[in-house]
Amino acid sequence: MDQLFAKKDLSRLLAEMHDDNRLRRVLGPVTLTSLGVGAIIGAGIFVATGAAARSVAGPALMVSYGLAGLTCIFAALCYAEFASMAPVAGSAYTYAYVTMGELFAWIIGWALVLEYGVSSATVANGWSGYFQSVLAKFGLALPPYLQKAYFAYENGHFVATGSLMNLPAICVVALVTLVLIKGIRESAGFNAIMVFLKVAAVLFVIFVGMFFIKPDNYTPFAPYGWTGLSFFGIPMFGQTNAGGDPVGMIAGAAIIFFAYIGFDSVSTHAEEAINPQRDVPIGIMASLVICTVLYIAVVAVLTGMVPYAQLSKDAAVADAFKQAGLPWAEFIIAAAGVAGITSVLLVMMLSGPRVFLAMARDGLIPAKFFADVHPKFRTPWKSTMAIGVFVAILAGLLPIDALLHLSNIGTLFAFAIVCGAVLIMRRTNPGAERPFRCPWVPVIPLLGVGSCLLLMISLPAANWWRLFVWLAIGLGIYFAYGRRHSFMGKELRGEKIDDRPVIHIEPGH
Repeated sequence: MDQLFAKKDLSRLLAEMHDDNRLRRVLGPVTLTSLGVGAIIGAGIFVATGAAARSVAGPALMVSYGLAGLTCIFAALCYAEFASMAPVAGSAYTYAYVTMGELFAWIIGWALVLEYGVSSATVANGWSGYFQSVLAKFGLALPPYLQKAYFAYENGHFVATGSLMNLPAICVVALVTLVLIKGIRESAGFNAIMVFLKVAAVLFVIFVGMFFIKPDNYTPFAPYGWTGLSFFGIPMFGQTNAGGDPVGMIAGAAIIFFAYIGFDSVSTHAEEAINPQRDVPIGIMASLVICTVLYIAVVAVLTGMVPYAQLSKDAAVADAFKQAGLPWAEFIIAAAGVAGITSVLLVMMLSGPRVFLAMARDGLIPAKFFADVHPKFRTPWKSTMAIGVFVAILAGLLPIDALLHLSNIGTLFAFAIVCGAVLIMRRTNPGAERPFRCPWVPVIPLLGVGSCLLLMISLPAANWWRLFVWLAIGLGIYFAYGRRHSFMGKELRGEKIDDRPVIHIEPGH
């Protein structure tokens, strides 16, 4: 029991920052903000918007984005405080280890792997849809058995589609994995180009599409109501759809929360920031505010251009311009969608291996594999390959609907833990240096926990069962391997540690 709740000392964590086996510090505030925008803007606009407006919230989806964005702001302020205190790889996993102990750290680390892995697969599915729509403009098409996932998700059940795999999704995952192994500088540069292209496309959508808005399309503004609350799948307030899942503005916020996944990935790159105490909080907050404004504006334009019931489920932005009689714009947006979603995939897959890296450095997973940093590229190359294989399997076989919901609940769970950890850290380590301090504590962290739980319980019940299964698998791995090999546990038991990565502490540290 002592080991399960043993906490990693903050001073030790800061000392380990000077280990020779660390990642290269090359990222400034602009690059970090670009990575945040790269992770956030993508499938949320180009894929999820149409399905959510059409079937869940109607034009009120723009309020849903505001609610989800507010929830993220609460969590972002908490993330920023921790990232400035402990600028190392691992994000919420590391913060939980310092504040709540090893067992909670394992749970949150395992949830983060779920978040980044499943989110990457979801994004790869969206990328495949846009890529195939671009191919169609040139009269090209893949064989039907390679166009989509092996399974479809209908009324809460998986059914076979007749297809073998989603080949484009698998291919783009393989390509991004190779880019990530090459290096963070190259990855960030590639991401910057993709971000420029997709932000330009989003601004094009807003400033061109606003001339085609028909105010009548905003009526009714909230056709599914303003609530949509459920409790573990049991509807509490508001309407439900044919499958019994809640619909409405709050239900819309829970579903499109996927669109905001990514701002927290900035904190996973704290170890690669040049001045992490200053730059990481800037990157987190700037990327989140920019993207929230753009999201609300795009939803306002789309639901104004096309009646919400006629929006496309797969490529809503491009299809809206097609319905408005602008086929040339449809092609531009589809091409920008490919670029935009590529950058999201890159940042999502950039983050997962760094969580594994942090866990491996603590001995919770095999350090010789997952903590291995490439001697030339200075990237966690083996972890990156492992994540790449996992994402490729999910993207090739599972449909975007099921992946979308599963990534939401894992992310909300991680955010709630981080908000709670700030409260704990303020009490247990009040004198620790905090270059950035979350304002209005305890109000902001409590609002963060409450809003995350609100959106979590508003998700369909199937997502809770999948989360429980994932956590059960994780706990099985922890008790079978992690607890026995944990460096913290070995120290508590007085055992010799032979496999810990060598740490060279600089003088004065």
